[in-house]
Amino acid sequence: MSRFDWLSEYLARLQDEHVLVLRGSADQLSPAHLLEIDPEDWGKAAGEAAGLGCRWAGLWGEDRGEEDLELHACFEFQGDYLVLRTAVPAAEAALASHTPWYPAAARLERHTRDMLGIAFEGHPDPRRWIRHHAWAAAEHPLRRGFPVAGHPPHPAPADRDYPFLKIQGSGVYEIPVGPVHAGIIEPGHFRFQAVGEEILALEERLGYVHKGIEKIAVGRDAPALARLAGRVSGDSTVAHAWAACQAMERAARITVPPRAQALRAVMAERERIANHLGDIGAICNDVGFAFAQYQFSRLREDWHRDSAAAFGHRFMMDRVVPGGVDGEPEATGVALLRRGQDRLRGELEGLYDILDDYPSLEDRLSGTGRLSPETAARIGVLGPVGRASGQALDIRHAHGYPPYDRLEVLPQVLEAGDVAARVQLRQQEILVSLDLLDRLLAKLPVSALAQPWRLPAEGAQGLGMVEGWRGEILSYVRFDAAGRIARFFPRDPSWFTWPALEAIVMGNIVPDFPVCNKSVNGSYSGHDL
Repeated sequence: MSRFDWLSEYLARLQDEHVLVLRGSADQLSPAHLLEIDPEDWGKAAGEAAGLGCRWAGLWGEDRGEEDLELHACFEFQGDYLVLRTAVPAAEAALASHTPWYPAAARLERHTRDMLGIAFEGHPDPRRWIRHHAWAAAEHPLRRGFPVAGHPPHPAPADRDYPFLKIQGSGVYEIPVGPVHAGIIEPGHFRFQAVGEEILALEERLGYVHKGIEKIAVGRDAPALARLAGRVSGDSTVAHAWAACQAMERAARITVPPRAQALRAVMAERERIANHLGDIGAICNDVGFAFAQYQFSRLREDWHRDSAAAFGHRFMMDRVVPGGVDGEPEATGVALLRRGQDRLRGELEGLYDILDDYPSLEDRLSGTGRLSPETAARIGVLGPVGRASGQALDIRHAHGYPPYDRLEVLPQVLEAGDVAARVQLRQQEILVSLDLLDRLLAKLPVSALAQPWRLPAEGAQGLGMVEGWRGEILSYVRFDAAGRIARFFPRDPSWFTWPALEAIVMGNIVPDFPVCNKSVNGSYSGHDL
């Protein structure tokens, strides 16, 4: 089936069978296809999409201030995107849940219920997700009447009554971990049910770093939104800023110059390599192989220093701007980057041999924390975690946004799904990114660095999709009459990789949780907004 045939077939089936009431066109949210439906058909649409093999990709809502709440759900198929839109009365906001068809929808529906006040009928989990007693249960921060600063009690009550699920039985005990941890990681609570050392179940409690990103985005101009997007998850600052700018540029019908597109890809691939280097070292360190941690940390530090020398910032923060990029490496900077790429490739050759041939490392990683391809597909896992479990999606290849549309990026896919596979997948992706960087820097297009920004039309909206190092990042933007942001929603891939961790650790021993967790490395900040 070709890229667009599936959508035609989908619409034809719905109309022929009178499954849905269609109330709109399919050309208002470039590059996605937008389909308006009646709220009564919200659940049926998910069932139809699941039957066609579509992947559930995201959910966001908005208080439009006209006594209605508007809701969007995004689906992906073979690199194409479909967005369903509906509206429900704010006073009695309720829709059918998509979770029975798509387990990936569970947490985003809970987030939307807490933040906007929409009840999802048939959802298997009625517990609140993001409100940790900072505001009353009947208040919803994304409603227009809720103040940006909120009005929490001082101090907010302790979150001590969350009803974690329990397993009953002889010898079953609980292990609470977090939300405050011994290291410098962000807060998150993990509740284990175990017998002896074997983990029977893990339940996560996140949402402790809620920053109000969606609320404080409203009213910003385009450059200010790009800066905010770059702080959704600091280790993905390039990818999140790129996705947000891509959405704004599509809404404003701006074409980014080829040189800027290439430089965005250079920064995104450097971000990917830096994080993969860090993850490989951290995984090895968690099973006592400190040598690898030292070496990969050293290589990552050198890599960051080269980024700082060439782009003025170790993480290349605020270099992706609406319409293009802010600055570029001089000729000496490009030469520095290329020398660093050659040096890294040479050092990795020896280090990869050590990782592949070290028996103690293989003993700890092989077979540990296995995520089967079937479970990965059901959860909707993205990025390296998904590709290590047979999920081939890489939107640099499937969606082919510039400049990847002129580069051949073949997804690296493994089937084993264990921690060893997630390490090997990262190793492979570093080499792929190095090859991409060689090609990009060898022939940077000659053009301007940015297209002048122009205000989009009132109500203009856009969808941005970028393959960050954790996987597909989705950004939705809508502008108001003054050309400022009316709605911004960034969907980090961690929404789908965190639930995978709960599946990964089942049947493993408690001491292997840290290495399983490192091999997933979900973003608390990117998930909690």
